[in-house]
Amino acid sequence: MNELTSTPGLIVIAIALIAIVTVSLTLVRQRRRPSDTIETPPTAPRAQTAVDQEIEIVDEGLAPDAVAGPPAPAIEEPEPVVGRFRRLKARLARSGSPLGAKLLEVLSRDSLSEDDWDEIEELLLLADMGAGPAGELLDDLRTEVRVRGLADPAQVRDLLREKLVALVNPDLDRTLNLAGGTDEQGEPLPAVVLVVGVNGAGKTTTVGKLTRVLVAEDKSVLLGAADTFRAAAADQLQTWGARVGVETVRSQRDGADPASVAFDAVKEAKAQGVDVVLVDTAGRLQNKTGLMDELGKVSRVIQKEAPLSEVLLVLDATTGQNGLTQARVFTEVAGVTGIVLTKLDGTAKGGIVVAVQRELGVPVKLVGLGEGPDDLAPFDPDQFVDGLLGDQ
Repeated sequence: MNELTSTPGLIVIAIALIAIVTVSLTLVRQRRRPSDTIETPPTAPRAQTAVDQEIEIVDEGLAPDAVAGPPAPAIEEPEPVVGRFRRLKARLARSGSPLGAKLLEVLSRDSLSEDDWDEIEELLLLADMGAGPAGELLDDLRTEVRVRGLADPAQVRDLLREKLVALVNPDLDRTLNLAGGTDEQGEPLPAVVLVVGVNGAGKTTTVGKLTRVLVAEDKSVLLGAADTFRAAAADQLQTWGARVGVETVRSQRDGADPASVAFDAVKEAKAQGVDVVLVDTAGRLQNKTGLMDELGKVSRVIQKEAPLSEVLLVLDATTGQNGLTQARVFTEVAGVTGIVLTKLDGTAKGGIVVAVQRELGVPVKLVGLGEGPDDLAPFDPDQFVDGLLGDQ
């Protein structure tokens, strides 16, 4: 009986506890609901900073590894060779050559005395024509003027022009030998042009300008920077070549063996099938035996790969008779085949053309009459004399 009466009591107690818990949870839920529904105020937009702007610019442009660098320099197109000397002749005439102007002034006098003829001889010698050629020209002029009784200035000028052209000798072969030939297997060989000269004559610049002459004539060219003794010589030559799309073979070390560089240049020219390889050499002083011997070595080593087509000696026209000493030594060592006269504009040293050809039997093949990249031209005796006499 006690068990029956106790069971309902337990049930009542359990129901009461459940009711209490339910009421408690309801009250807690009602207290927390207001805080759950509170709205967070909107955050104000952040002002854009300079850093953000910079990032946006980068994002809108190229990626860092795709940023375009400076454009490659455009390949220059050299001036056509035809007509170059005509322009240079006009420049020579405008410079007011003292040789031609003073000779014409003296020869145009009514009656030429011995003092006048002495003055003419002095003018010729001052122009570095040399005693032999100057004496010949003087004798010819005296004879012609006396026999023909010339007094008209125009006739005197024509006579002077005729005699000067004869001295310059238009019959000499002034063409560049650019025939490369073939090797024992019948493979084509490049024409090899060795360029020599002393410091200050404009040798490396002349090589650069000659490159432009050859490119203008549709020749493929390769440069050999065998001047390894002068700082930045290879850089200078490489810059000249790059302007017209020509490769330069060089050593990355100052003082490297010049013969080795020259050999590599000719070998590379053979491999590429290039028409002409121009080899620049150190500016060697004629009184330094060791350096001159080195030049002989360069010449011998080159010819293990290909024969020399030309050996061009670059002479500064303002050096006068000292240029003959240089020319003789270089001819003995390297067998000079042609002369390149630089700095011929604005100087009275035009007579060096006659003197150097007479002394060596080597023709002047190219002349420089300015500092422009295309101010190098094949030598023309007639136009040269006309320039000396002031004809444009």
